[in-house]
Amino acid sequence: MPRLKDWSDFRLSCILLPALLLAAQCVAKAQTQPAPIKVAIVGLEHGHVEGFLSSLPRHPEVELVGIADPDPNLFAKYAKKYSLPQSLFFLSTDTMIEARHPQAILVYTSIAGHRKSIETAARYGISAMVEKPLTISLDDALAIRRAAREHHIHVLVNYETTWYSSNKAAYDEAENGRLGEIRRVVIHDGHNGPVEIGVPPEFLSFLADPAGNGAGALYDFGCYGVDLMTWLMRGETPLTVTAVLNQDKPQLYPKVDDDATVVLTYPHAQAVIQASWNWPFGRKDMEVYGATGYAITVGNDKLRLRHEHDAEEQLITGAPLSGPNNNSLSYLAAVVRGQLEPQGDLTALDTNVVVMQILDAARESARTGKTVRLTKLGE
Repeated sequence: MPRLKDWSDFRLSCILLPALLLAAQCVAKAQTQPAPIKVAIVGLEHGHVEGFLSSLPRHPEVELVGIADPDPNLFAKYAKKYSLPQSLFFLSTDTMIEARHPQAILVYTSIAGHRKSIETAARYGISAMVEKPLTISLDDALAIRRAAREHHIHVLVNYETTWYSSNKAAYDEAENGRLGEIRRVVIHDGHNGPVEIGVPPEFLSFLADPAGNGAGALYDFGCYGVDLMTWLMRGETPLTVTAVLNQDKPQLYPKVDDDATVVLTYPHAQAVIQASWNWPFGRKDMEVYGATGYAITVGNDKLRLRHEHDAEEQLITGAPLSGPNNNSLSYLAAVVRGQLEPQGDLTALDTNVVVMQILDAARESARTGKTVRLTKLGE
């Protein structure tokens, strides 16, 4: 090491050395972190796109490279709010994919638009994450599964409740045998209505239309409970599905149900799923009753527990979910990089094909007033 000539050289070295060490550490860290995956938005109708755009700066694991939507006015709306460059925007999904080469698409079309968006991406070998539910019918779900298998892509379904530590804590209680065999599950989801909470007009236009949404509250919120129950039952198909739909606010929702109750039966268990646009406030909670205990979720992180021989229940906080299983974008990045293989979890395609089988049957049960019997789908 060269000798320092004077005090000023010494002081300069004291300033430069920490800076050089910090720079070296930053370079080393950058070399160990994978490049962000390139994602593109397909569709701007679904109001949940705003959640993605607002959270994007907090997710360096993804890079937005394109947006496709046939309506320039929708792009202008979000471009103004989130300072999006015009260069991101394309009128056609094919054109956007060929120009920007994303590794995954995030689909924010109507629910009816999911199949077309996924099949388009599949032709290019590009994986997709859609907002819940997977699609509007079992036929579409099976077509999506065929496309995913043929083109070797991943199809993921994003539910807000997937990222609740309270749900994972309840699942762990059941999975580890601390509740005994599951006997009954009751799940409540919904809010006081899309009109009442002020969803954007382009969002409402398909939510309140069975051609765009599949149904009303049954599909919009019933999917949460069906997804959770299918997960708890390890993908098992229920024996029967019985559904009752109400239209309590026909002046607001003339074409669709705004309240739904679905009963699923299994050989030794039953689920009651209550989905509604008529709750006095938003809620997403679940009650899991086993032969020897129960777990009741409270919000996104709390759990009420009582086990056999306990004098009273206890309120606990679920352990925080660890990355990449704690949010949709980290999860998607891990799947695209081959670090995770979705199988049997809440986002997985196999789970959500069963979810669509159940929702389709619930819609048919409500239409006919009869219980629908199910058998396991062929592979």
